[in-house]
Amino acid sequence: MAIKPVHVMEMLTRSIRQFQFAALGIVLLTVLTRLPSLLHPQPINDEWPYSVVANEIVDGGRPYVDATDRKPPLLFWTYAAVFEAAGKYNWKALHVVALVWTLGTMAGLYVISRRLFDRDTGLIAALLYSVFQPWATYQNLAFNGELMMNLPLVWAWAIGLRRSSSRVRPELVVAGALLCVGFLLKQPAAIAAVPLGIYLLLPSYRTSRGLTRTASVTHAAMLTVGFFATLSLVTIILQEQGILREAFYWTITDHANPHVFWESGVLLTLAFIGACMPLLIGAAMACRDKNGVWMGKSSERTALLGLVVASALGTAAGGRFYPHYYIQLIPPLALLAAPHYAQLWSGRTQPRHWLLGPAVTYAWLGLTVVAFSISHWLVLASKHEPSETGRYLSEHSAPDDRIFVWGNNARFYLEARRRPACRYFMSFPLTGYVFPGQIPGKVHGRKRILPGAWMTLEQDFGRHPPAYIVDLRFDPKNAPYPVQDFPILARLLAERYRPVARTAEGVVYRMR
Repeated sequence: MAIKPVHVMEMLTRSIRQFQFAALGIVLLTVLTRLPSLLHPQPINDEWPYSVVANEIVDGGRPYVDATDRKPPLLFWTYAAVFEAAGKYNWKALHVVALVWTLGTMAGLYVISRRLFDRDTGLIAALLYSVFQPWATYQNLAFNGELMMNLPLVWAWAIGLRRSSSRVRPELVVAGALLCVGFLLKQPAAIAAVPLGIYLLLPSYRTSRGLTRTASVTHAAMLTVGFFATLSLVTIILQEQGILREAFYWTITDHANPHVFWESGVLLTLAFIGACMPLLIGAAMACRDKNGVWMGKSSERTALLGLVVASALGTAAGGRFYPHYYIQLIPPLALLAAPHYAQLWSGRTQPRHWLLGPAVTYAWLGLTVVAFSISHWLVLASKHEPSETGRYLSEHSAPDDRIFVWGNNARFYLEARRRPACRYFMSFPLTGYVFPGQIPGKVHGRKRILPGAWMTLEQDFGRHPPAYIVDLRFDPKNAPYPVQDFPILARLLAERYRPVARTAEGVVYRMR
């Protein structure tokens, strides 16, 4: 019996409504799981130092020469744009931008999976990213470099994986530019360009699109042009600002790794595997699936597997294995896992074991969301109030006073709402200790002290003397770099400052 047109329209309308409800549910879930950050009145983790640099830019300064950190310039410019629009110290606005940034990344994942498979698979890819991006620890709720670089990378891949048999794909120039934007937000993003470039040269890529080898090379060349044209433009901007040399040093040269934290790497990797097991199981199914859901998409499957490998290398490149480094693994894993769960949850495939069935995976994802949220709420609830040192500086200093904190901790500048007296608001250029603590017998921090750093500190202090100096390393027995070991600062404190407060974090000195 023929299906009446009115019934077809009803089925189509019902399908669209179901899709809209599902999409709205994923957006609401993303908002709810980010509530701990949206309601948090303080910066989170990496947001402390990034905000100090951004505030200096808002006040007319320049990154690296007025406030020094080791991240690429676009990250600081993005923060500065937020504070310029919403006001300095507006943490809620910053966290709203992080939420929108996350939703934008999810939209890119949806576009990729919808083009490769269907709408349901696209929604599942977005869902998996929403659930697992803030895996386990509150630190992953921060608007950090890994979260930021995922957005341009995902959309670059969305452009690159688009089905097109055209000999000339000008959109690949945009994809290359987006890959460069990712690199200018966080350095490991550059490696994500490699598997996408290789994908454009794969024989299966040419065959599936009916392209010649020359057309394939042209596509890869256009991607490369987009990357380096964007890099050249930013280089010109940095040169005009007079900070190109400093930007290159702090972004590239200063990242030689003197020590690999293997123990932390093993523990954090095991924690990531345990926390994100459903994601990894789904991606593993894609590795085994050659003639199933990925049939006819072998080049895309190979490219995404290559992106997983590249992202893993980016995670390990720094040798420190911080939890937020693993965020860059989530997009490719979500893209690989989504078609498996789309098949499983729709009943088009049967699980190999009842533990991998739909009911179990639903419950597993639900418990994951609850466990992550509880972890985030509990930890951030204990960090609502400013520190004792921050309150003291805010109450006893004038708004135009400068301060200096001895120790790798940027929070006191923001809690006190005071500008740093020296560009080295984080002490690592002066001490050589980039890592949070000392590694006896492994790394000699003094060898990594920036040449001329102490002369620069004296020059900065001459231009705007600090009204207060905070010593976070006041215990010579336990501190990795006590003031006594650095004669210039020790003499300055002895001759021109006096201790006025002992807080839970350190000793506060005031200019005599």
